[in-house]
Order: sequence, then structure tokens, then C-alpha cells
Amino acid sequence: MSTAVSGEANEKLILALPKGRILKEAAPLLAHAGIVPEPAFADPDSRLLRFTTNHADLDIIRVRSFDVATFVAFGAAHLGIAGYDVLMEFDYPEIYAPIDLGIGKCRLAVAEPAEMAGQDDPRRWSHVRIATKYPEVTRRHFAARGVQAECVKLSGAMELAPSLGLSHRIVDLVDSGRTLRENGLVEIDRVTRELSELIDGISNEARSEAESANVVAANIQHIFAVTEQTGEGTRSTAQMVHDLSRSADELRQTVDRFKIA
Repeated sequence: MSTAVSGEANEKLILALPKGRILKEAAPLLAHAGIVPEPAFADPDSRLLRFTTNHADLDIIRVRSFDVATFVAFGAAHLGIAGYDVLMEFDYPEIYAPIDLGIGKCRLAVAEPAEMAGQDDPRRWSHVRIATKYPEVTRRHFAARGVQAECVKLSGAMELAPSLGLSHRIVDLVDSGRTLRENGLVEIDRVTRELSELIDGISNEARSEAESANVVAANIQHIFAVTEQTGEGTRSTAQMVHDLSRSADELRQTVDRFKIA
């Protein structure tokens, strides 16, 4: 779960929060930050959508999870809390997601009926029909594998789609997997990993890139040191230039692999 930030400016700061589970998990974070909404915010019978806080220059709005990204991207809210699934689906260039709050741990998964999974081989797919709330993410995921995905857009109850013949498979947000199991479905693939896993992966790659860069820098320094010595350094210099070129090429290829399209 990430914070999303827009560059627009209004008289008051507007914080967009999603309804449901994420809101409950975000409440302690707000309290820790010293943000106390007006009493109506905690009233389940209240129909208010905008709330004042103990900070005169900060209001909170409560909207659907998918709408958080839209409010922030178009400047109606300055910042918000949204799931990584929402950020991936909309992919607004106006949104900057600086912080993983460590809440709402879920993943996007591909699931199908249990009786079908035992005989199914995803490597043989060329065309699939998928019921999902995330058509853009789903299409990109399967396109990267050379599979054409026909997406049936649903807002909920994806688990019903296979049993009613709407689609054989679904892509949905999964936490424990209990809902899948109780509806006779099994997870067969992941569209995304948990954001924490992605961050760990990026951190590991960054560490590797730093080590590679240090190798390149050390080689450059050694070349300068050798060339300042006697003529016998010529042969050593040639070898070092060769090694430097190879290291730089490996570094470039690795960076290219981790660019986000």
C-alpha cells in the first residue's frame, strides 16, 4: 500500500482515503501522525464524504479505492492512500508514490476451477477470457507472455464467473486465498508480487548495480595509475581497458533489463 501525491495546489490539503479494509488499517497511521478527523468520520451511519480534522489546513475525503488515484491525478486531492493494484491499473503519470505504508498486503493472482487446473498448462495458452476488475493490468501481463487476453470487466464477485460460464479464469486481488477456495478456485499464477517483495528486489538490484559501478570506477583508477608508470604499463593498460569495457557493457545490459516500460 502506497501514498500517492499530486502536484496541484488548493487552499486546503486534501487527503483521499479508500473505504473498507484499507481505511481500517490506515487509521492507526493517521493517529500516529497526529491527524484526528471529526467525529462523523468514525460514525458508520454518517453519509458525509468530506471531513475536517484537527488541522485547519487539512481535510479528508472518503472515496472508493479506485477513485483515490483519479482524485489525486486530477488535482482534486493532494495525496492519498491507494493499493499498488490501483496504481498499476490506472498508471497515471501525474502520480508519485513515495512510500510503502506496509498495510493491505495482497497480490493480484490468476485463478481457475480446481478441476480444470490439474489438466491445464498455461504455457500452451494463446487466447484466454478473463473476468477481472483490472483489465489493463491483466492485458499487459498476458501480452508480455504472448497471450491475447479478452477481459470481462467486473466490479466484484469475480469468483462467480467460472461457475456461471462467463469466463474460465479470473484475475483478482488475493489475501489469504480463502474466498478462492470456498468457491472452488485455485491460484495458478501471480500477476504481481507483494509490493514489499518488489521493493526488496529493486533494492537488491540497486545494490548489485552499485557494486558493478564500483568495479568500473576501480578499473578506471587503476588505468590512470598504470599509465603514469613506465612503458611496461601499455600491455596492462590494454587488458584493463578490455575488462572495463566488458564491465560497462554488463552494467548497461543489467540496467536495461530493469527499466519499467
